[in-house]
Amino acid sequence: MGDSKKPETGTPLGMDRRQLLIWVVASPTLVVAARLGLDAPPADATPPAGETSFDLYIAIRTDGRITATLPRTEMGQGITTGVAMLVAEELDADLGSVDVHTADASPGWLIQLTGLSSTMRYLAAPLRAAAAGARARLVTAASHRWHLPARTLSTAHGEVLAPDGRKLGYGALAQEAAGVWLPEVSAQPKPVEQYTVVGRPTGRIDARDIVTGAARYTLDLDIPDAVAAVVARPPTLRGSVQSFDASAAVAMPGVLGVLPLPSGMAVAAQNFAQALAARDALDILWNPGPASHLSDADIRARLREAVSGPVLPPLLTVRTLEARFDFPYLAHAPMETQCCVAHVSGEHAEIWSGAQDPKFTQREVAQALGWALTPQRVTVHTVRAGGGFGRRFFPEAAVEAAQVSRGLGRPVKLMWTRNDDMRHGRYRPASHHRLHAFLGPGGSILGWHHRSAIPTLELTHGFGDAVTSLIGRVLPEVTSALFFELTQHLPYRFGLLPLQHLHEVPLPIPTASFRSVFSSQVAVANELFVDHLARGLERDPVELRRAFLTSNRLKAVLNKVVLEGAWGRALPPGVAQGVAVHEEWDSAIAHLVEVDVTGEVPRVVRAVIAADVGLPINPKSIENQLQGATVDAMSTTLSAGLHIDAGAVREGSFADYRWLRMKHVPAEIQVHLVRSDDRVGGVGELGYPTAAAALANALARATGTLPTRFPILDPGA
Repeated sequence: MGDSKKPETGTPLGMDRRQLLIWVVASPTLVVAARLGLDAPPADATPPAGETSFDLYIAIRTDGRITATLPRTEMGQGITTGVAMLVAEELDADLGSVDVHTADASPGWLIQLTGLSSTMRYLAAPLRAAAAGARARLVTAASHRWHLPARTLSTAHGEVLAPDGRKLGYGALAQEAAGVWLPEVSAQPKPVEQYTVVGRPTGRIDARDIVTGAARYTLDLDIPDAVAAVVARPPTLRGSVQSFDASAAVAMPGVLGVLPLPSGMAVAAQNFAQALAARDALDILWNPGPASHLSDADIRARLREAVSGPVLPPLLTVRTLEARFDFPYLAHAPMETQCCVAHVSGEHAEIWSGAQDPKFTQREVAQALGWALTPQRVTVHTVRAGGGFGRRFFPEAAVEAAQVSRGLGRPVKLMWTRNDDMRHGRYRPASHHRLHAFLGPGGSILGWHHRSAIPTLELTHGFGDAVTSLIGRVLPEVTSALFFELTQHLPYRFGLLPLQHLHEVPLPIPTASFRSVFSSQVAVANELFVDHLARGLERDPVELRRAFLTSNRLKAVLNKVVLEGAWGRALPPGVAQGVAVHEEWDSAIAHLVEVDVTGEVPRVVRAVIAADVGLPINPKSIENQLQGATVDAMSTTLSAGLHIDAGAVREGSFADYRWLRMKHVPAEIQVHLVRSDDRVGGVGELGYPTAAAALANALARATGTLPTRFPILDPGA
């Protein structure tokens, strides 16, 4: 992976409309608090013995080990390593001396939502400020002890060094340093040019724990007296129990109880094998769910109808190009299914969960237990999660676990099976897109019109705070539409006023944000139609993009994949290239994908990625994220999608939800970083849209047919 820093003059550093929604409510407060030292440790976060807290983020133990507190959830994206690198960098400490601790849900943190590519974008600045401030206080404490001017001291490897050779470890100075109010050396973060840790490809600090099984996920936790629990669920989405007979189940070995829940019938037993066997023995009569009148054909018809009206072309239009695209419902399908450990006792509940928003989990559990006005009675411990992709914003497993624990009067470990997760989860909504391009005399482009029909995206979790959560609950359509408006824009100068509209279609199928949120469909459709437009104008798709892109960052990443991927070189028959670009989350990306259609099914043979994420905190982590997003996009473009049959999800596991296997992954996925400035851009959401669009564009060039329904290999039955 290359890292070529090419300053791009004139790149705006200010806020644009797509940054507004989260930035307004999150980052400034965190930055100011860290810089001014106005923050205080959460009331429930008593430092362990021998550990001195400097602020919300940094604590140092007497043995010199540094603890950084992360108010986000590690789900495999590598943020713990990124946080450790930032802290080690600003403290002049060894990376191996930094431990990262995940914070419980607490009002001491304004935002604890993990998603929308926000973690490093919004935490990098306060973390750097906190660590730099701690270093300044440590130096000042050493200067007082040695009676030397602070400016003569330096730091390295977790020690303060004096010119005469004396040195003191941070652990020996921590208590004195925490009492320093006015540091006598600069507390500003280092200039980026002085970085020696940040920006270097670094392996994960938790890699050994992950590969040896030492990393602990929710169901690995050893909570005393916790028993296993599973839930029998209806055949249709959001169906309900009409009547049941549990006599056979309760008589089975190890069974501790059967409880009716709003979502189904819970069975608790001494172990999961017993609980699952008893669940299968339940005799339940179900009421159908609200979507039981809907199947794929009905949904597609409703979506197409929403954008069926005529479109008025601009004056002087001599030719109109049109295309439509259908995208399916998608399951998030994280490796770790939904699960939770809960212990409800009297007037307090304790939850252990890999939640993407632990404070929303706290409110939802409190609501379910009748404590909506006193959510502080619920303690949520955030646990490492095995993938999320937006699914873990919603804490159904935590709510069920709390209800079962209260009913049994003991702690429970509640597990969703893969089948539960696939057939009773929340989904990236299906969508239909109708696009028009209006051409004038001489091949000029007079206008662009994109209408997206998408079921309302549920955002009741808000954006990490109670206010936006309340708005999302009370005004779901408005919240979904506002998020669309804030995040979707066309990066091309096509006509005087390119138009993009969202037509929300109310359907009673549960939804949730998926990787890249609306861009996983809207941006993909746009990039497909740009290639269609290029064919209509008989122009090279790269040349057309270069001519009309409005962003220098996008032009730079496009040029990089064109160079590294040798765009336009002679290829064998049946092999073709496709490109796509996208800018969002303060980052820009381009994909070049090569596909071979000479076999029974298309095969991706190479992917070349160029991304501008500003300051790359850990290039290796960025590479991993972009490769993962590319494989996700390949899967959903080619073979993975859900079907709805009379209100029920047909797919129940990876046996029929056809995510690609390792054998399908191309041997070559290059990742190049193009660095225009030192802002910290988002990565997790970034790579999906361009990978999907570049692959589809390559297929169109290889076959001569524009793909319009995804996944492409779905027989459509």
